[in-house]
Amino acid sequence: MSPRTRNRRNAGRRQPQAGSRKSHAGSRKSQAGSRKPAAAPAAARQIEAIRKQIEGVAGARPPRWNADPEEVRRAVLKLVLTLVELIRQLLERQAIRRMDAGTLSDDDTENVGLALMRLQETIVDLARQFDIDPSDLNLDLGPIGKLL
Repeated sequence: MSPRTRNRRNAGRRQPQAGSRKSHAGSRKSQAGSRKPAAAPAAARQIEAIRKQIEGVAGARPPRWNADPEEVRRAVLKLVLTLVELIRQLLERQAIRRMDAGTLSDDDTENVGLALMRLQETIVDLARQFDIDPSDLNLDLGPIGKLL
């Protein structure tokens, strides 16, 4: 390429001053750096989503036992009824397994079924007496989930 052709091509370009460290590559970096703000909203959305997850986990604490003297009887009864309901459900499942296996006679099946129904009625009656919703008879086991 002749010096004259080179001069025509470079005529529109700004030449770096002597002693200057800037080059054309440096100006390209500044142009590429100007693209970062476009990615910032996506990063901000991700950060906001993570923040919401953390707040949700931190805000979802398991209910604590209420040590208020006026509520102690109710809280203890709720705990006891929850445990009795757990045992009733376990006994019911065991009875169903034994019925399926044929190890219970017809009279035993009738007696077990009647006893489990009466136990469930007693749990519901005691819960109503203390203004406890039977659907509230459950324990939060944290990361494991609910007991019932």
